[in-house]
Amino acid sequence: MSEFFGGWSGEPEDDAEVVEEEETVETVTTTKTMRRSTKTTKTPKSSSTKTTTMTTPAKLYGRELSTYDEVDVDELLSKLTQEELTMLAKDVDPDDNCLPPSLRNNYACEKDPTGPLNRKKLIEHINKQALETPDRPEVKPYVAGVVRGKKWIPPPQPEKMRDAEEQIAIDLGDEYEQALTGATQEEIIDLAAILGFHSMMNQDQYHASLLNKGQPVGLGWDGITKATKPKVYPMDPPNDTDPDDTINRVKENDQKLTDLNWNNIKNISDEKFEKLFEGLKTNTHLEVLSLVNVGLNDRTAQLLADALQVNTGLRVVNVETNFISPPGVVQLVRSLLTTHTVEEFRASNQRSQVLGNKIEMEITKLVEENPTLLRLGLHLEYSDARHRVASHLQRNIDRNCRLLKKSSVSLSLRLPRGRPPAVGVDSSFFNLTPPSAGSLTPPADRKMDTAQSTPRAQKQTGKADDRFVMAEPPDINPNPHTTPATTEPERRLEP
Repeated sequence: MSEFFGGWSGEPEDDAEVVEEEETVETVTTTKTMRRSTKTTKTPKSSSTKTTTMTTPAKLYGRELSTYDEVDVDELLSKLTQEELTMLAKDVDPDDNCLPPSLRNNYACEKDPTGPLNRKKLIEHINKQALETPDRPEVKPYVAGVVRGKKWIPPPQPEKMRDAEEQIAIDLGDEYEQALTGATQEEIIDLAAILGFHSMMNQDQYHASLLNKGQPVGLGWDGITKATKPKVYPMDPPNDTDPDDTINRVKENDQKLTDLNWNNIKNISDEKFEKLFEGLKTNTHLEVLSLVNVGLNDRTAQLLADALQVNTGLRVVNVETNFISPPGVVQLVRSLLTTHTVEEFRASNQRSQVLGNKIEMEITKLVEENPTLLRLGLHLEYSDARHRVASHLQRNIDRNCRLLKKSSVSLSLRLPRGRPPAVGVDSSFFNLTPPSAGSLTPPADRKMDTAQSTPRAQKQTGKADDRFVMAEPPDINPNPHTTPATTEPERRLEP
């Protein structure tokens, strides 16, 4: 802001001074100029200069707002009448969300209510008003087959797009070209359904192709699917399993109880769960445990995890649709690493729909340490966890198939084995046993073989009444790692 002090004539006096003051952010620069002596004193200016401009202060009823700071508003409001307060409320809209809208708006309905709200009559009145209100007259009346207004014509495609579409061509071969050229529309729709082109057909056509029912009549590529009535399926019967009876059978290790199903049984107390999981620690015959929608929480899930660490008979565990937190699911998966007997574990649809990255990575690490788990029912959000779990489960399934195949081959090759006896050796040489009446009698076919071999034996020994040990084919053990069977007693023949 600059100010000039001079004479009344508008011309500066001899000793007058011109003063300039500029306000800056860092320093204040002052310049003084003398008229007679051209001596100027300046101070280095700052690079950033801010010019201050004075504005007119806000006023209300001719006064500045600062003069109303000391006014007591409550005292003024207490002096107003009800009519004046009503007028003031219409001019001022209180910005308060706690007040109902009827007290915040400026409109005040002075009409008395005619009665309680009748929704049916209100809708009938609105429909009546809509029917009685005439439609707006049309500028040009509708005539069938006549286009009103300007018809939209799509702009021509650019030449580059046309050239690209013309260049795209697929050579399917003569055989496929002939097959597709002579195919009917229904056959092409069936082919599209088999290939999975869902966007080329509607639902009726797709399901008809999969079920091989024939395409619906009147539908084509541009057919419209009508709404079909949904099928009514009967309700599932309630679960009539007696929890108390099954708890006792689990504790007694009943051999006939191999599948325990408590699905959808309501109001099962925690004491019954404690008894059941305590009995699982000593049970060896139960193979399938289903506890779906029974209200399991973290406390009971921890008891189940303790039981799974000891139990050696369970193969399938299903605890879906319960109230187990993600750390509880981790405890259940960790408990499967102790016994390595559970092949299928399901725990989806719990209290928390999203497990989180940390929990999913921990579950993935535990699954990769389990060599016997074949199926896992859990919703994993991250693709890395899903891929690693699926790869490990596939390796477990392949290993299990190889072991089953190897065991079946070894069982098929397992035959009675024994030490092969001596062949063509005189029994008198060993002097094993004297002739006894309890010697085994050979079957008829073996006697025939012995009779045929007698002349040869006579030539070797020169004695016809000597007793020889019957020759048997040697038993070749196909599996050298198995323990040979007990040697059979030698069979002696009487001449």
